[in-house]
Parts: sequence; structure tokens; C-alpha cells
Amino acid sequence: MVSTWLNGLASGAVPALPAGYFGGGYESAGRVSTVDRFLFSDDSRTTLGTGLSAATDALAAMASAVAGYFGGGYATGNVTTVDRFLFSTASRSTLGTGLSAARNVLAGMASADAGYFGGGYATGRVSTVDRFLFSDDSRTTLGTGLSAARNKVAAMASADAGYFGGGAEAGGADVSTVDRFLFSNDSRTTLGTGLSAARASLAGMASAAAGYFGGGTEDGGGFVSAVDRFLFSNDSRTTLGTGLSAARRYMGAMASEDAGYFGGGSESGDSYISTVDRFLFSNDSRTTLG
Repeated sequence: MVSTWLNGLASGAVPALPAGYFGGGYESAGRVSTVDRFLFSDDSRTTLGTGLSAATDALAAMASAVAGYFGGGYATGNVTTVDRFLFSTASRSTLGTGLSAARNVLAGMASADAGYFGGGYATGRVSTVDRFLFSDDSRTTLGTGLSAARNKVAAMASADAGYFGGGAEAGGADVSTVDRFLFSNDSRTTLGTGLSAARASLAGMASAAAGYFGGGTEDGGGFVSAVDRFLFSNDSRTTLGTGLSAARRYMGAMASEDAGYFGGGSESGDSYISTVDRFLFSNDSRTTLG
């Protein structure tokens, strides 16, 4: 599948899952509803018979231990839709309660108990963070949202906290900000050390020990291949010596217990790609899937 503006399911905050999913996006022919499933044991790919409820790009994704959720994005306009895929059967249902407002280019992450969709663009950039309780899929909106209204943001999570990083704020300026939400009380702090550079249209994923923000664009429109790693024990940041296999933006990302994956997106000149880069968590080495 050659696509961009897609998103992927899996989080370091949920129990190890057998597979990861990339859903939606934009191909040369238009938006798609396709959901591709990658089995972590051998990285083989299948495409679900049931895709998203509508062809959608610029959406976000997050997962519980039993189901994955694709939320928001742009179909024929911004949407509030949240599609839920039950992992045991790959069946899809659409939540009766969607996002609190229709928006696209948002981000998603999850704790063991709840999933969060944050930021994005409605009639303007927003700081909203919606929380979905996995036990009954009920939605609340946090009293404290992102530290500023922004879109084109990425997200990832540890067992204890979720992180929204980068994005574009008022006027379209890219930022290096990383906001941290403590799952025990949903309080927000902003890390003293943000991304290694201000950038937007990036992607995020996590292992049990660290979170990774990769790719995107910097102010001026340059595409980047950088991957920043945040150690969860102290939130310190390093930048991997090996970044993505090519500079690109609008990717999706997901993770298994052993490795993280950045997939799809567009490279310089906005050529759409199907590339999936795999980072082995034990040494952060990168391979590209066949």
C-alpha cells in the first residue's frame, strides 16, 4: 500500500500485542479505508477484509490490550468518527460517542486503562485532549489540554505517562515542545528538553523503556530523517545515530515488545511511499522490511 497521512496502532503502555496495524491514508488516487496488519513474529503483512468505516486520512490511532482505535481525520470534511477494531476477530464497530469535535492531523496514545486523542485542526488549531475509558468506551475531555493549540503533532506513551511532541502552533510555526500527561491524575507538565529541533508532521512510538519521535518537517519545509529517543526513567533525550532510511513526513508508527516501526508517508517532492522501517529496541538498529 503506497500511502501518506496514515496512522498506526500499538503502544508501549499496553501489554505486548501479536500484531500492529496501519490504517487509512492518502494514495495518488485519493483517500483510502485500508487497514494493513503486520504480524510481529515474522513481519508478514495482511490486509483486513473490513477497513475503516470511511476513506480517511490525517487520522490518529491508539490501542488497548483488546482493541485498536482510529479516530478523527479528514474524509469529505473533518470527522469525529472513532472506529474500534477488536483484535480477536478484526471486526470493526464505530463508537456512538466520537471525538468532542471534528478535527484532523491529531495524535493518539494510550495507558492500560484509557486512550487519548490530542491536538489537531478543527476550524483552527486546538489544544483539546479527549480521553476514552476502555472499560466502556465513554469519553471525557481533559480540563487541561496541550500547553498550546497545535496540529501535526505526534504521541507515544510509557506505562505511567503519555507524551505529545512537536507540531505546528499559531501562524504555522513548528515547535519542539513535548507535553507529558501523568496517567494517575492526567496532570500535564512540559519537558525541559523537547525535541532536538522544532518539527511537525512527525510520528511517535514506544518500547517499555523509551519513546521515539521520528521524521517530519522543520520550519522552511525541509523533510527530516531524525529519530529522537526519550528515556522514560528520567525523560532525557538522545538522537539516534541511525535515523529513518529516508527523510519523510506524514508517517504512521507502531511498536511490538521488541521493535518499533515507522511506516508510509511522503518523501521530498511529496512522492508517496510504502516503506516500513523497523528499529530493534535492544540496540536501536534499523532495518527496512521487504
